[in-house]
Amino acid sequence: MFKKFTDSCVRQVGVDLTDAFDQNFHNESFFGRKWPKRKMQANNKPLSKDGALRGSLKNPLIQNGKVTWSFPVSYASIHNEGGEIVVTKKMKSFFWAMYYKAHGASETYSIKTKKQNNTIRTRALKGEAAKWKALALQKVGATMTIEQRQFIGWHPQVDVRIKEVIDHNLKLLNNSIHKKLK
Repeated sequence: MFKKFTDSCVRQVGVDLTDAFDQNFHNESFFGRKWPKRKMQANNKPLSKDGALRGSLKNPLIQNGKVTWSFPVSYASIHNEGGEIVVTKKMKSFFWAMYYKAHGASETYSIKTKKQNNTIRTRALKGEAAKWKALALQKVGATMTIEQRQFIGWHPQVDVRIKEVIDHNLKLLNNSIHKKLK
């Protein structure tokens, strides 16, 4: 009976906290502490361009009474913790490729008619191209600071949620014991 109780608690904590951490992405904050805005992004929505990081949050590993979240994307920890990364030659190549992709998209769109040249979409694409160009022009070995945009980890709210799950399961266990004793 106790094993069933603990397994149920751990499973429910995993589900509840996964939902809470997912909500951090939705709110662009860590339990109410807003993420810093990105300086060079057209839509200025941090960590949400393709949704890969948020999408990888699902299905925590529940094993030996523990809940563990792991992220298949390599950049999860630098965003969650913040820090510095060193620009490599491979990164510069990627930045240039993204620049040409964004620059080409704004050029082909604006060629159609001169009226469309100053649309919000075209300005956003040009801004996107400028961002990639600025990144590509950095020297190999330069450091880039990635601001912390924590989405998972300990917070007083985590303890509150765990306590609520345990209290709820204790009530269920208590009711179950009373029924068996009757």
